[in-house]
Amino acid sequence: MYSIFWFAAFGVLLLIEILTLGLTTIWFAIGALGAMALAALGLSLPVQIIGFLAISIVLLWFTRPVATRYLNAKTTKTNAESLVGRKARVTENINNLKSEGVVMINGLEWTARSTKDEVTFRTDDIVRVAGISGVKLIVEALPGPDKGV
Repeated sequence: MYSIFWFAAFGVLLLIEILTLGLTTIWFAIGALGAMALAALGLSLPVQIIGFLAISIVLLWFTRPVATRYLNAKTTKTNAESLVGRKARVTENINNLKSEGVVMINGLEWTARSTKDEVTFRTDDIVRVAGISGVKLIVEALPGPDKGV
């Protein structure tokens, strides 16, 4: 009797997963299939609900991290994201307190700020891009004596 309900829940959850691609509702859709199998065996509604929750939570807990790691490994960084970790040359002094600073990286000038307000950089210093905040590169000193770009 509840098989139709679980089948409908499976369809709705699968549709939500297709629309969002968030790798969240797919596990509950599989849980709904498990509950539908329990309903087909004639087990009570509480057993079906417990089966649905158990299957969904176990799959979500154990397989989602693996699936997201595998799927996210193939994502390509955008142009700006690819700059993180790269070296840049300071073309205008970087001083957060004065809201000034520009670096050159890949032939393009970027507004830059230091990771720490008390740390400043002078023209021609070589820095490492630590992150991006809006349209500004957040830079830090290079570890060690490396001065080349």
